[in-house]
Amino acid sequence: MSEGAKSEGRWLQNAVLAIAVGLSLFQLYTAGIKYLGAYYQRGVHLVLMLVLVFLVYPVFGRARKRGLLGWLIDLAFIAAAVFSSWHMLHDLQGFARRVGFANQTDIVAGAILIIVLLEASRRVIGITITVIALVSIVYAMAGARGTLPWLSGLLPGILEHRGYRIDRIVSTLYMGLEGIFGIPLGVAATVVFIFVLFGAFLETTGAGKFFIDLAYAAAGRQRGGPAKAAVVASGFLGSISGSAIANVVTSGAFTIPLMKKLGYKPEEAGGVEAAASTGGQIMPPIMGAGAFLIAEYTQLPYIDIVKLSILPAILYFTTVYLFVDIIAAKRGMRGMSQSELPKLREVFQDGWYYLIPLGILIFFLLRNISPGRVGFVAIISTVLVAAARFLIRRYLLQVKEAKTEPLTAVVQSGFRSVVAALETGARNSMAVTVACAISGVVVGMIGLTGLGLKFSALMISFSGGNLLIALLLLILASLVLGMGLPVTASYIVLAVLAAPALESEFGIPLLIAHLVIFWYSQDSNVTPPVALAAFAGAGIAGANPMKTGVEAWKFAKGLYLIPLFMIYNPEMITGGPWYLVIWTIVTAIAALGAFAAALEGYMFTHMYWFSRIFVVIGMIGIFWPNHWFEIAGFALVLVVLGINWTKRQREVQVTT
Repeated sequence: MSEGAKSEGRWLQNAVLAIAVGLSLFQLYTAGIKYLGAYYQRGVHLVLMLVLVFLVYPVFGRARKRGLLGWLIDLAFIAAAVFSSWHMLHDLQGFARRVGFANQTDIVAGAILIIVLLEASRRVIGITITVIALVSIVYAMAGARGTLPWLSGLLPGILEHRGYRIDRIVSTLYMGLEGIFGIPLGVAATVVFIFVLFGAFLETTGAGKFFIDLAYAAAGRQRGGPAKAAVVASGFLGSISGSAIANVVTSGAFTIPLMKKLGYKPEEAGGVEAAASTGGQIMPPIMGAGAFLIAEYTQLPYIDIVKLSILPAILYFTTVYLFVDIIAAKRGMRGMSQSELPKLREVFQDGWYYLIPLGILIFFLLRNISPGRVGFVAIISTVLVAAARFLIRRYLLQVKEAKTEPLTAVVQSGFRSVVAALETGARNSMAVTVACAISGVVVGMIGLTGLGLKFSALMISFSGGNLLIALLLLILASLVLGMGLPVTASYIVLAVLAAPALESEFGIPLLIAHLVIFWYSQDSNVTPPVALAAFAGAGIAGANPMKTGVEAWKFAKGLYLIPLFMIYNPEMITGGPWYLVIWTIVTAIAALGAFAAALEGYMFTHMYWFSRIFVVIGMIGIFWPNHWFEIAGFALVLVVLGINWTKRQREVQVTT
């Protein structure tokens, strides 16, 4: 590499570092010290993110050298992003007064921001969401009074609308809080960023390794131990990570090779890790960006979302755990030996303090403190706990390892760790911020054209008023959207389109409607042809990506079954008499166990083909919205599994 190339690389790294650290410090300031207004907070956040995107993602891709032409294009986009944001922020009061009465400069600045955002979306997320956003804008122009009136004749009758001109579209997306700077970006620019940053601080201080070791110590000795440890570790990591792919590469680097060594096929090892890591997105307290977005759309307290999501998340992990256990039993696998595993006592002794920031986080959330402020406090507590641990080990316990480095070197190392966490938090938030901002374009056009109400009408029309058919249509829509949209964007679009119909026409409680949509939006992580988490797992496992995707799709079927159970048994979320809640939990576990047994053909021992049919009938009975069918289905599942257990006991007696 030439000196010029090295110099350019150093300059670029320093620029990215400075902007990322500056953005993280800005977010910490606004979260814990002084909250700024919506336009200012979101505007500054977005422009810094866009500058970061164009520095990190070159116009011609990371595989090619940027070159002079690439730098000219990228610097032009950076300048455009800065101009459009500066125009809004330098005279914010005047800008706010002109909402609905935009001048020519407003329209030009807004159009520039839309173009910049579309290009950022193409680079960070991919072409699909960019095309969807463009199509939504073109759709808004297609009408008798729109910029493209000739397109109105090509639209089906129910999709026709009056049409809008470019100035109205741009002002809606740029100047109002129902477009680019709407709820999705607002959530990304506040609580999501802070919690991703919190996860970065925990990872930098070693919390990720602590949770993985804890999972191995708890589950490693059971049959299929590494796979079960993967399930448990991903549940833990879901508390501090906002990405299924990040979960896969973090815990999968340890668990996937061990699963293969134990006897799992490479595709199964990658699929288990992908399914378990996807569960991290529905595991409280963070749930990716989901908990915060659901709280905004439902106007329910964040802590209520967290509390009501715990049971469904546990059921999901139970399903993955059952699949892992059944495969291990079928193949006669055993757990890892004690000598290969960390000791639970030693793990806690060395890393129990990582639980303090999580405890502080939960404590303040329960006291109804705003999530952004709670995230700020949790980050500060993480830094203080790490510093206190070192001082205690060095000066009170006289631990030798803590005394090998001079104090100045330790302080410098700690400072570098803080800077690294600040940079990592900003980098990890790029995809979520861009996804939320570009989703604002789609959501803004849906609101402007009234497409949301029309989609609800179509949903009701095609389903004929049948809730199950409507849910199948929703699953199909999530599959289609999941092929090109990240989880966050997919949820936002479906929430705007489908949630009103589920609530008003089918009587589903608002929170359950949004939880169901959020769960279905996880498809893109585990469903081929775009199973991103599964592909990451396949890379580590050295497996066929599509086959790994199929395995992940199978293991993650709780994503479909548990939302159905939420809808037909709402007491699981909304509560009710204690005996009904307990009954719901027991029957849910029975149904999920029956599903896993039928799919794998094994429970205690191999199942006959007719036993698998009967257990499926029992599972359907449990899901059927009728208490008598539910009781009959539960009884049938117990009988079939009981017969299989008896069969297993006889096989054991014969072999002994």
